[in-house]
Amino acid sequence: MPAPIQEVISAQPAPGYAWVPGHWVWRNTGWLWQAGHWYQGAVRPMPTVIVEQITVAPSPAHFWIPGHWQWEGGDWVWRKGHWAA
Repeated sequence: MPAPIQEVISAQPAPGYAWVPGHWVWRNTGWLWQAGHWYQGAVRPMPTVIVEQITVAPSPAHFWIPGHWQWEGGDWVWRKGHWAA
């Protein structure tokens, strides 16, 4: 996954909003930057990355997509690492 992109955080739109930091997510065939944004409600910090055991590739054509946290439905969701071809 690429290095994080530095973002400029705009002014809080109103009381009760919290900043969701930008982060990389895997979409179809590559990494996509999800820009940071304001969210109405509490935002807990992104949890620590979960260290996953990488298994043997199913074939030489497969590559490993590491697990990562993704903001979804008002909280951080872990997307497990997996093999893709």
